[in-house]
Amino acid sequence: MNKELRIKNIRIKKGIYVLPNLFTTASLFAGFYSIILSVQEKFLFAAVAILVSLVFDGLDGRIARMTNTTSKFGAEYDSLADLIAFGLAPAILAYIWAMSFPDKHGLVAGFMFVACGALRLARYNIQIGLIDSKVFNGLPIPAAASVIATTVIFFDFIGIEGKFQSSFFTIAVIILSLLMVSNIKYYSFKDMNLYARMSFKILLVVIVIFLIFYLKKETMAFVVMVGYAFSGPIWWVMKFSRKINQQVKEKKNIEHSDTGQ
Repeated sequence: MNKELRIKNIRIKKGIYVLPNLFTTASLFAGFYSIILSVQEKFLFAAVAILVSLVFDGLDGRIARMTNTTSKFGAEYDSLADLIAFGLAPAILAYIWAMSFPDKHGLVAGFMFVACGALRLARYNIQIGLIDSKVFNGLPIPAAASVIATTVIFFDFIGIEGKFQSSFFTIAVIILSLLMVSNIKYYSFKDMNLYARMSFKILLVVIVIFLIFYLKKETMAFVVMVGYAFSGPIWWVMKFSRKINQQVKEKKNIEHSDTGQ
């Protein structure tokens, strides 16, 4: 009897939770479909597919936590799906759209984005529980992918259709790649409590932002994602300058105390 129970438990552990992994699969499919659309030079739809993948990626983990179906398998599967949807798909989109130069600099930048994204995901997996959950160590790969996707959408919105060959975009992709593997901290928004009481002014600001997004969604999505990518370096500069100022003040206080003696 006990042997049968042990066999049954082993079989249960070998199974997987279907619901959250279905959302992960949907995210993976959206990333795969984005690659197909990029190859067909349907850049706008390829960019939208990456953002759709982002939505499914945000839902799978949330649903797993809500239904208490988190698992090691789900976490590993999610990372593999993220590498396709937010590493390979945006890199191919960026390369075909703006970086397919004869000198192959764009090819190097595209591969650099994929490689740094893979390194970013591997580092994130081993740092879970070791660093403060309020921050990300380096630019998250979905955010980097969203910068590329919203850039394509914004340029299409202002009337630039088809391919857009630009060395500046190649530099931007390289910067995004380096930010992903950097130690620059980014706010994770995981400590936000939407159920807590807020002041009337905050609610008013949220409503105004929502209306602006509704009226100028292409522009605002681009501004928000680029702003988030820059927020890490700006935060680092502010912390570094604050640290320098504190050291200068301490040095002045020491010199003042020595002069007083």
